[in-house]
Amino acid sequence: MDPLVLGAVVAVATILVLFSGVSVALGLLIVSAGFLMVFDGMRSLELMPEILFGKLDNFALLSIPMFIIMGASIASTRAGADLYEALERWLTRVPGGLVVSNLGACALFAAMSGSSPATCAAIGKMGIPEMRKRGYPDGVAAGSIAAGGTLGILIPPSVTMIVYGIATETSIGRLFLAGVFPGLLLVGLFMLWSLYSTWRSGDASVLSAGSYTWGERFEILPRVVPFLVIIVGVLYAMYGGIATPSETAAVGALLCLLIAMVIYRLWNPRDLWVVLRDSTRESVMILFIIAAAGVFSYMLSSLYITQSIAGWIGELEVNRWVLMGAINVFLLVAGFFLPPVAVILMAAPILLPIITTAGFDPIWFAVILTINMEIGLISPPVGLNLYVINGIAPDISLRTILMGSLPFVLCMVVAIVLLSIFPGIALWLPNLVMGPGM
Repeated sequence: MDPLVLGAVVAVATILVLFSGVSVALGLLIVSAGFLMVFDGMRSLELMPEILFGKLDNFALLSIPMFIIMGASIASTRAGADLYEALERWLTRVPGGLVVSNLGACALFAAMSGSSPATCAAIGKMGIPEMRKRGYPDGVAAGSIAAGGTLGILIPPSVTMIVYGIATETSIGRLFLAGVFPGLLLVGLFMLWSLYSTWRSGDASVLSAGSYTWGERFEILPRVVPFLVIIVGVLYAMYGGIATPSETAAVGALLCLLIAMVIYRLWNPRDLWVVLRDSTRESVMILFIIAAAGVFSYMLSSLYITQSIAGWIGELEVNRWVLMGAINVFLLVAGFFLPPVAVILMAAPILLPIITTAGFDPIWFAVILTINMEIGLISPPVGLNLYVINGIAPDISLRTILMGSLPFVLCMVVAIVLLSIFPGIALWLPNLVMGPGM
């Protein structure tokens, strides 16, 4: 069978298996084993255990459970609520300071936790009721938190970036730095739309300032500053050449647990067990997907599917930006149905040779890919963040949340366009700190 036709058959079979309800990792293993048996014989299955466990034989993978523990320990405390309250008190004189505070809190909490659903839950529980109480439209209140939560997979430290770095063998340090300015760009675009939408509603009173004393502003800082110091310290250790990403992640996880215990009195062994249990569960899920994706990639390569697709696309006489547009559509559709980690691990082996042949930087492409995954988090039918917000504020209809989120999707599309026109937004900081890329 022609490899391109076989690739289409594999794609259809993979979609059907994943839509059957099995887990992503198990689905990839089923598809891989099935096609290897049919086209390479039963003896090909002997290599599967070696490939499966060999994919996990990577020191960089240790950073994933460490960063997850780091985020879980923060998410298990009132750090999100305190961060929101701190920003609200300090930005109270800014017009529309409440929505700005919410988005700023989402950005900072995302940097601390690295989890989009956790960011939505932590900030939304405080922010959405407060914005609605002060007269902000329901769409703005819900949509801004849903969109702000997506920043968790872009602003470093990001587990998604770690997975991309491992899948494509690119520098995790560069990937972290590449997400900084695009993350800030998205925060700025989200803030501008939120303020405009609130102003357009015609109720200027919601943009008025509250009042806090200087004592109230300084009183809350000791509860959030230590976490921010840890984030800065982790990044400094990584880029200062003091430690590897895995080592800094381990130290960061330990410090976050200690601060959660000291500041937020997280002494109860049952609470600590919940943090470690949930972190272990999420880590095993991600690592299992990584291992299964390694087998899936081997199957694609063994059947000459990856090479044939890359060669076929390379022979197409189309503008490289048309090609990038098609890739973005593919990623967007994939992000509607699959979690970011699964999309990266399944698509990276095929897309990486294509984008490098077309002259695109793989670090820059990581940011573009991640923003596409962010869009999937607030778009149906999966739209995980939409359901998180609906759980926080069940009296706001899912349709209202979706309609409130759509303008933020357009903000993300604008960010992709700006990054395409000005790739330096993503590449300037990595090149400045770590030198020009290869």
